[in-house]
Amino acid sequence: MNWSATIEQTLLTTKANIARFHGHFPHVSHGDGKYQLVNHTDWTEGFWAGILWLSYEYSKDPDIHDAAVQSVRSFQERLQQESHLQHHDIGFLYSLSAMAGWIVEQNEGARETALQAADLLLKRWRPSAQIIQAWGPEGDPENGGRIIIDCLMNLPLLYWASEQTGDPHYAAIARIHADKSRRFLVRGDGSSYHTFYFDPQTGDSIRGGTHQGFRDGSTWSRGQAWGIYGFALAYRYLREPYFLDTAKQLARYFMDHVPEDLVAYWDFDAPQQQGEPRDSSASAIAACGMLELAQHLDESDPERASFQEFAEQSVISMANGYFTAGSTEEEGFLRHGSYFVRGGISPDDFVIWGDYFFLEALMRLDGRSPGYWYERSL
Repeated sequence: MNWSATIEQTLLTTKANIARFHGHFPHVSHGDGKYQLVNHTDWTEGFWAGILWLSYEYSKDPDIHDAAVQSVRSFQERLQQESHLQHHDIGFLYSLSAMAGWIVEQNEGARETALQAADLLLKRWRPSAQIIQAWGPEGDPENGGRIIIDCLMNLPLLYWASEQTGDPHYAAIARIHADKSRRFLVRGDGSSYHTFYFDPQTGDSIRGGTHQGFRDGSTWSRGQAWGIYGFALAYRYLREPYFLDTAKQLARYFMDHVPEDLVAYWDFDAPQQQGEPRDSSASAIAACGMLELAQHLDESDPERASFQEFAEQSVISMANGYFTAGSTEEEGFLRHGSYFVRGGISPDDFVIWGDYFFLEALMRLDGRSPGYWYERSL
């Protein structure tokens, strides 16, 4: 497949969207092919910033560059105001915006913003439970002891902050949280819980559960994908073999439970039948995670080729059956993403994180940017 030609098509949509969005941020669509726009009130704004930086790295287009730089300024303002940042997704927001601005251009202001964001994320550390609390204020009766598998993708901001500052505290906390996620979110067969509850005072384990999955004991496909990528990145930074083994275990489960076209249903335990929502974003995330994972395996390891080939074939499937092919009318890249199926929110729509990870996968396969989860020298 011609990866570059597909990337070129995404650029057409992105340039049209820059003109349409007027500095606002796309979130999800609602059946009409048009993105709902938000203004720094959600957890997803970083994915649009990440698309802008990836697009600029590929094209060197000055208009895309200006939009990317402006997005970082808006993230700086949000951080100064601490607006809608009372959650763990600070990593999603600032890795793909400010940290990206540092990685691409070595902009000191962007670096400082990303480090300040890492400091804010550390405030969600709960020493008694030994977790980074996902949602809600400290002591929240429902969420005070809750972790979520998504948080594995927020931890790279902390790993990176330790490397930048020489302060091991950021990475030490991230390591503890990642290891607790490994031990309690991942089940013996390689499937995963979306969330897990601990006693906020003692740290004792209580139960696994879900917020967005089919049921508490099911395997939400996007959560499984976050786990593949998140544990692979934990291994990249920490070099602990058990993180690599966990990423492999999750990847095998994902590969074994997708339908023929390799694009996952929204939950692996939901009815795998026509009419049940897919989640193309889960498959895009998983593809990036498997490409990352494959990099850390020896060339003699047969799973290296297996993960690489699965990622390539799933991206080809998405490009052939789910991609809008450079449409300037539809505002997303990747059709048939799902946000919150059980809640009836965008169960079969564009989702901006799906677009980001689809583009990141294309860039990786084309030998270009691997995204903004770590410094390129690592």
